[in-house]
Amino acid sequence: MDSATLYALIGVTGTVCGIFFGYIGYKRGLQKESSDSGREAGALKADMEYIKHRIDDVLLEQKDTNKSVNALAERVSKVEESAKQAHKRIDRIERGFGGNDE
Repeated sequence: MDSATLYALIGVTGTVCGIFFGYIGYKRGLQKESSDSGREAGALKADMEYIKHRIDDVLLEQKDTNKSVNALAERVSKVEESAKQAHKRIDRIERGFGGNDE
């Protein structure tokens, strides 16, 4: 075997090895990219689920707050009506004693 054939054989072997290792690196890169993409999608989905649950909690708290506000509004209305009636009674009592200051 002469040196030209040996050099050609080494060159072909190097080219084939380069192609082989390049292909392996390419596949490994695709697999890593796919894995990273899956992790990102999973994290995004988990974050969205967390946000959904927090929104549900906020809505429940808002309903409770609305109920409390409505109950307080009813109580204030009753107190105002009671105060109005009390003022009418006081006015009648004052008129009965002749205390007409107007």
